[in-house]
Amino acid sequence: AGDVDFGADAAIPDFDTGYQLRWFDRLLKGGQAALGPGEKPVRVFVMGTGDGTKDAAGRLRHGGFWMDTDVWPLPDAKPTTYWLHADGTLRTAPPTEAESSTTYTFDPTHPVPTLGGNVSARVKDGAYDQRERPDFVGSRPPYLPLSARSDVVVFQTPPLDEAVEVVGPITVTLWVSSSAVDTDFTVKLLDVYPPSVDFPSGFDMNLTDAVMRASYRNGRPTRDLVTPGQVYELTLRPFPTANVFKKGHRIRLDVSSSNFPRWDVNPNTGEPLGRNRREMSADNTVWHDAVRPSRVVLPVMPAATAGGR
Repeated sequence: AGDVDFGADAAIPDFDTGYQLRWFDRLLKGGQAALGPGEKPVRVFVMGTGDGTKDAAGRLRHGGFWMDTDVWPLPDAKPTTYWLHADGTLRTAPPTEAESSTTYTFDPTHPVPTLGGNVSARVKDGAYDQRERPDFVGSRPPYLPLSARSDVVVFQTPPLDEAVEVVGPITVTLWVSSSAVDTDFTVKLLDVYPPSVDFPSGFDMNLTDAVMRASYRNGRPTRDLVTPGQVYELTLRPFPTANVFKKGHRIRLDVSSSNFPRWDVNPNTGEPLGRNRREMSADNTVWHDAVRPSRVVLPVMPAATAGGR
């Protein structure tokens, strides 16, 4: 998928039409899928147990394995909070500063390009190293890592002392403000590989992402423009994921305000959507202090499980 190889066992074989038919019967006919002997109702592919080398096609060997379970989400997965800090770290300890924030300028005429992701007809699907390149819309020379952009705020853990297995739903809470009357906030979860012989610059692998248009923070269909300078609490819910962050890797959360063409660019003007005549830059702020603690909650499996993969 994309520039990553998850192993031969990752794909459901094309000839296994029985598996697909049972899925369609369950979803389209409203019935219960018939389970085979010893089969459980939930199958999850957990990524991340490969050796991280480059295969013959130039793809990262990220690997993975299938997990069968009776329920979803997994009862053993412990919701673990990683807090955003002013120094760009993700830590399990909350911030203590009385006031702390990071501000970036979002220019809708130069949006962050989409580099892979969950299935979408608008982009190349799958996992990619998050560095701009000529074959992705919106990329520009000198094709730097997205983390080098001034409108992408990076929060990441130190290199992990032990493997961390994340399986299940993810919740991101951002305390934000803006100079505009409307803007977007995006988040992206990544597995950051350290430099290696095959990947001298490392590999910043995208896992899942989400977006929220600030004027729809209270849900649809009501649109409520924001008051410039006022701080709001936003809750974003990326698609669930399942991944083993290996020892030495980093867990990373990128915060920005665009991911194009996966999502339409917000012109920041508050004009009727799709009928704007103007575009303007917005100074967007992420707060990370004791009173406004931005954070991501990850469902972490017991350490013995992750370490034994």
